[in-house]
Amino acid sequence: MSKYSSDLLWLSSLRFLLQHPWHFALSILGVALGVSVVVSIDISNSSAKTAFSLSTEAVTGKATHQIQGAAEDLDEEVYQTIRIDGKIRKSAPVVEGYARITGVNRTFQVLGVDPIAEAPFRNFASQEAGIELSEFMAGENTGLIAESVAQELEVSIGDTLAISVGGRSFSIRLIGLIDTQDDRSRQALESLLVLDVSTAQRLFDMQGKLSQIDLILPQNAEENIIPELKTMLPDGADIIRSDSRTETVEQMTRAFEFNLQALSMLALLVGMFLIYNTMTFSVVQRRPLIGRLRALGVTKNEILAIVLKEAVLIGLLGTVIGMISGIFLAQVLVKLVTQSINDLYFVLSVQELTIGFFPLAKGALLGIGATLIASFWPAREASQAEVSTVLRRSSNESKITKRILPLAIIGVSAGLAGLGILLIPNGGIAAGYSSLLFMIVGFSLIIPMLIVGMAKVLRPVLGKVNGLIGKMSVRGVVTELSRTSVAIAALVVAVAATVGVGVMVDSFRTTVVSWLESQLQADVYVQPPSSVSRNADSELVPMLVDILKETEGVAESHTVRSVDVRTNNGTDNLVAIDQGEAARNTYQLKEGDSGFWQDYTEENILMVSEVYAYRNEVGLGDSLFIVTDRGRQGFEIRAINFDYASDIGTITINREIYNQYFEDEAISGLALYAEDGVEVDELVERLRERSKGLQEVFIRSNKGLREASIEIFDRTFTVTVVLRMLAILVAFIGVLSALMALQLERSRELAVLRANGMTPGQLWNYVITQTGVMGVMAGILSVPLGILMAYILVYVINLRSFGWTLQFMISSEVLIQAVALAVVAALLAGIYPSWKMAKTNPADALRNE
Repeated sequence: MSKYSSDLLWLSSLRFLLQHPWHFALSILGVALGVSVVVSIDISNSSAKTAFSLSTEAVTGKATHQIQGAAEDLDEEVYQTIRIDGKIRKSAPVVEGYARITGVNRTFQVLGVDPIAEAPFRNFASQEAGIELSEFMAGENTGLIAESVAQELEVSIGDTLAISVGGRSFSIRLIGLIDTQDDRSRQALESLLVLDVSTAQRLFDMQGKLSQIDLILPQNAEENIIPELKTMLPDGADIIRSDSRTETVEQMTRAFEFNLQALSMLALLVGMFLIYNTMTFSVVQRRPLIGRLRALGVTKNEILAIVLKEAVLIGLLGTVIGMISGIFLAQVLVKLVTQSINDLYFVLSVQELTIGFFPLAKGALLGIGATLIASFWPAREASQAEVSTVLRRSSNESKITKRILPLAIIGVSAGLAGLGILLIPNGGIAAGYSSLLFMIVGFSLIIPMLIVGMAKVLRPVLGKVNGLIGKMSVRGVVTELSRTSVAIAALVVAVAATVGVGVMVDSFRTTVVSWLESQLQADVYVQPPSSVSRNADSELVPMLVDILKETEGVAESHTVRSVDVRTNNGTDNLVAIDQGEAARNTYQLKEGDSGFWQDYTEENILMVSEVYAYRNEVGLGDSLFIVTDRGRQGFEIRAINFDYASDIGTITINREIYNQYFEDEAISGLALYAEDGVEVDELVERLRERSKGLQEVFIRSNKGLREASIEIFDRTFTVTVVLRMLAILVAFIGVLSALMALQLERSRELAVLRANGMTPGQLWNYVITQTGVMGVMAGILSVPLGILMAYILVYVINLRSFGWTLQFMISSEVLIQAVALAVVAALLAGIYPSWKMAKTNPADALRNE
């Protein structure tokens, strides 16, 4: 093909696109939305990772190893032993925790350090950084924050910061500012409060205790130094690599991030239907032109190339717009992702986006790649058709009619392939989503056959309701099957995603509510504020516990202690309860020995949550080794309980057994039972009154705690709801695009109807009824696909991601909303084409006949 003829073909293609600007724009918008969602999720996830990485680097500094205690603290005498007897000069004591600073809506990480020992580890916290030792270590509550934070708070050196630690209020005098010379250091230090070790010990009630000891050891330390140092450590203490914290966090959040990425791909999948629709329309509209070009000698490959060039142009423009809009969307989503991470896992503050190469490259590859894949079949159809048939519009519809059965067979085969993937042992999350993709594609291929069958049922019904126009509307859906089936399929997939995710969320919510009703047996619960919503990482003041227990109207009580411990499976959450056999009424056992509760208070046995058992592949009778203050101790797993408070897993032990191995009398939570005849709300007010001035704590009734727990649950699914609605938006654009294509494609046909006496009102009725029929079909078809998606989400993806057992709940409300959503979306999308068709002058449309 000569360059001249190639240019002519390309100019002809551009002219066609520019003559249909709305359809061209909608096509670009469909690609842009899909790319935007994928890019925004990737940027949000990478921003959260970068923020955590920078924060960890700032706190860890240049430390290669850390000495940690059995639970969450370590005797400070160990530091003296290591530094003097072990002769490890590059060692530094550290006290860590979290605090809230009045005036800033985020949690700060508190770092208690010894500035004299800090120089090799963290430049910003050392004597060399200019810290005035006489003020910093004088015994007064003094500290440092980053310059950017000081500007945000509008404070300067000498001012006082009001902070809250575990519900207790303190004042910190600002004696210096940490210089943040570049963006990286500013991001790393913008949520850090640096204190002297002794000040941090007072704030966290850790007198004589440290969180850890940082070490800088040479590369051969594993062979020589570490074994010798371990002989100097008390029972339960150990030396671990400093990067193990990052590895633990990555394991915690891996499933969460993967599920978000998979959901974001749904919008792109729906967008592919839209692209296919667009390119099919483009080809169909130019069938006479393509036929004439073929008759004049243009080859099949030249036709194929020109159509794919159009697809690349649409994909490129959509991708660029999608990447730009994805960055803006990420500014919203990153807040939701960060909130979910704070609720579920650990404290994280993301103050700005990290826009890397990979999210943008991935968005570009998916956007252009998805466009080419979706466009290839229409392009091939245009190039392969014979000249004698390409000039006949009816040939395209006859082809789709002939292919209904083969498409359905392929669809069933794809569904069976998806089922086969589900049966792969240890398939993992990726296999679950792959199976879901196969089933969605398989169901979509069956949709043309289902449309024909549904039309046979709906045609007489619409005939009775809307007369001849009703019958014509239904018939029009079938006669334009190559156009309508794709639009309906896009809407079906999007609405089915709403059903699937909605049923999953409802199932999860119902299960959690049922579990809470069983778990929360006490009348009143007392908890200090925690840095992470689902973790009890703060302690109640002992005096407050005694006062609340002795409050008038309190019949009995029990306590809970939650700590992180090291086990043979890593760092795990250990919960100690003092309920004894009464706990059998609180905990729902999935598996357990018949005599578990009788032996619970006397033997070295424990209970693990089903999530913990799934993640660590342990079961009844297995041994779990916990590093305690008495050394490494073995405990037998004798029960597995349902627990929906953590997707990481929990180990539960009796408090009496816990006290035998841990020198820890702290209490993380208190449950109180009201005396008979005492109003719970009145008791709550009485308890709140008595707690004033001692510690700010959450004192909630049974009902109040349940509502607060459900609120956190709902908050964690906000991102999912947003992604689901974006997929619906893409589908809505797809339906609008399809209907506009029909309007342009059938202008002469409709003009003939107008010329034969159909009024503009009747034409409006015809088009709106037809779009309503498409919406009804999409709504009905979305229900079985949505339930299938929900089943896979609940019983496969959820189980493989987290290990929870959920009750499968299908509410009629979700299904009715799905059908209504599809109908409303179709009707809204049909308003403009209806108006356009009714407004068109028949003479203009028939002029070329």
